[in-house]
Amino acid sequence: MKIRYSLLVAVLLSATVLGWAWLRYHRFADAPLAGIHEGESLVVARGDNLFKVLDKLRAQGIAPGDRLLWQLLAKDTDAAGKIQTGEYALTPQTSPRSLLLAMRNGKVVRRMFTIVEGWTMRDLRAALRKVPLLEQKIAEVDDAALMEALGQKGQPAEGRFLPETYAWTRGESDLDILWRAYAAMDRELDAAWADREDNLPLKNRTEALILASIIEKETGVADERPQIAGVFLRRLRMGMRLQTDPTVIYGMGSRYAGNLRRADLEADTPFNTYTRAGLPPTPIAMPGKAALRAAVHPAPGDALYFVAVGDGSGRHVFSATLGGHNTAVRDYVQRQRAQRDAARTGAAPQ
Repeated sequence: MKIRYSLLVAVLLSATVLGWAWLRYHRFADAPLAGIHEGESLVVARGDNLFKVLDKLRAQGIAPGDRLLWQLLAKDTDAAGKIQTGEYALTPQTSPRSLLLAMRNGKVVRRMFTIVEGWTMRDLRAALRKVPLLEQKIAEVDDAALMEALGQKGQPAEGRFLPETYAWTRGESDLDILWRAYAAMDRELDAAWADREDNLPLKNRTEALILASIIEKETGVADERPQIAGVFLRRLRMGMRLQTDPTVIYGMGSRYAGNLRRADLEADTPFNTYTRAGLPPTPIAMPGKAALRAAVHPAPGDALYFVAVGDGSGRHVFSATLGGHNTAVRDYVQRQRAQRDAARTGAAPQ
């Protein structure tokens, strides 16, 4: 009887201990880690193992708990030996289980960078320099060296990066983003050129890209892009000069102070389409998908001129004759003068 009693006590004691251990394990696995503040993250470097990760948590003021429990949980979640490098978001609700699963599955923090339609290469570089945590590799190299690094030696950088939003992760560089943006533009340009209308006065897809960049800078109104493309393509077909202000501004570079004068329009540069026929030698900005499509799918019509309405809408008046264009220009000038007068007097413009 004494032996049976002792065995019963031992069994009950073992069950109690196992039950307590099971309860402790599951409470540990799913309870939020202590000491995490909103907005924190954990960076796992190449070569970091589980114990190194726990040391990093502790160094950040986070109490990770018992290492043995972490080892058991890593086996239970199939994360043992499978922790991936990267940056992982930490929230006050992060538990050991959720963190291990995230590291096993590589659910790293993904940040976003947007290239804006109409940006120049100078704009793009300036924006990349301001991105926190993004490794800077292109700041000290010129555009020629940048394109060589992308495997495109001799190709101008301007216009070659598609305006889109790109995801990136900690440890990546500005060059990684530009790789993706270049490849995206290459695909879109190929698709647009393959789907172009017949008999366009464009020799190749590079000319389509150059035209698209001019269209992008001329209007932000979506339904006007094909109309503006039509004007420029008709001019190219007829041998007329494009006479578009954005090309002049681009050719002036840092000399442009916000206002175009007649002397600027008459000063010859490779990009001045008032003094030179045809397209400029390179794109003048980064065109979006809509501008690319417009360049190879112009709207039909007979317009050869356009001028801004000047009412704040961003829209333009299109004219088929120089006389009609001159009338539209006079209307624009009168509207601008009325707005300036109203601003001085405080009255609403008529």
